[in-house]
Amino acid sequence: SGNYYNHGEIRKKELEQSCCLLGIPACDVTVIDHRDLPDNPAVEWDRQLLASFVLQHIEANNINLVVTFDAGGVSGHANHIALYTALSSFEILLLFLCIGCRVFVLESVNLLRKYLSVLDVPISCLLPGDALFILTEEETEQAKRAMRCHRSQLLWFRHLYLLFSRYMVINSLRML
Repeated sequence: SGNYYNHGEIRKKELEQSCCLLGIPACDVTVIDHRDLPDNPAVEWDRQLLASFVLQHIEANNINLVVTFDAGGVSGHANHIALYTALSSFEILLLFLCIGCRVFVLESVNLLRKYLSVLDVPISCLLPGDALFILTEEETEQAKRAMRCHRSQLLWFRHLYLLFSRYMVINSLRML
């Protein structure tokens, strides 16, 4: 629920605002508030439990495509990495296939490439991958507005992220 700094309720509202701006209705957003899955990078999440929550959401909403983090978690955040680990096990991927759902992971890049912004486009185009998304200027502005909804998390370095991160412009995905 994003309650690491006791901002869980604030962050839930910020998430709903961000999703609304992106055209995702609140009824399609599920916030998990479970004692075994705290927003805390020092706590190792139960991967089976996490996978079961994701599978329930997929089945309840008839989802056929999931995009998650890769093994690097994009920022190295332990909770992001746990999500990848939970969804990349053979048994879970087999379940995804059985229900007709494909899983892609957002590729982590090194720090230099992460902050090259649009200058990373040629590099990403040359590297192998399963999918490459290059946002239009309008889509980039929409993504930035959605990120700004998360006011409680907008520390100084996240403002730099909004300005310079390649993830605001380009995203490379790999199929699991």
